[in-house]
Amino acid sequence: MENEKLSSVFTKGLIKENPVLRLMLGTCPTLAVTTSALNGFGMGVAATFVLLGSNVAISALRKVIPDKVRIPAFITIIAGFVTIVQLLIKAKAPALDATLGIYLPLIVVNCIILGRAEAYAKDHPVLSSALDGLGMGAGFTLALVCMGGIREILGSGTLFGITLTGDVIPPMTIMLLPPGGFFVFGILVMLVNKLGKEKTPELNCGACPIADACALPKEGSEPSCK
Repeated sequence: MENEKLSSVFTKGLIKENPVLRLMLGTCPTLAVTTSALNGFGMGVAATFVLLGSNVAISALRKVIPDKVRIPAFITIIAGFVTIVQLLIKAKAPALDATLGIYLPLIVVNCIILGRAEAYAKDHPVLSSALDGLGMGAGFTLALVCMGGIREILGSGTLFGITLTGDVIPPMTIMLLPPGGFFVFGILVMLVNKLGKEKTPELNCGACPIADACALPKEGSEPSCK
């Protein structure tokens, strides 16, 4: 039972509560850096590292940080992990650092990071907070790679720099521009909302002998006839 609960903490961030496509968080870097799948992957991995580290640190210190100064404390912790990941990317992948530009240090104020700290990590133990950070980071990375991949294929005819379409399909440059980003974003939001939509249970009120006298049950609850 505990394993199932922990697994749901991780998996909810992939589709059901995807931070970008369901919760509509972090849309600014999502639209700005997803001109290629590699850019999306790089930003996603960086954000996941910060999410994991900040969630674990904030969860471990949740009983020490005074409630009145928790937001400044959270931002300070997040900024520390962003500095670490920025220095690593500058050293190991300078080209990616140049491509991501200002959006890499702006992870400090990314509402996904601060939102998970405030909504989850400060009230839950370290293990579940780590899984929450990993799940939300994986969902963020998945959304960015999907957007970047689609825009790169349609706009450049490549995927991760590998030529796919050649001269068969002329590149659509507009897909690499802001209008193309909004178009792909809207399509993905529509698809994820369709996949994540829960089917309303059939209550079969017509077969209930007191259907006319009772109120409709709340959506998702089981009807009861006594």
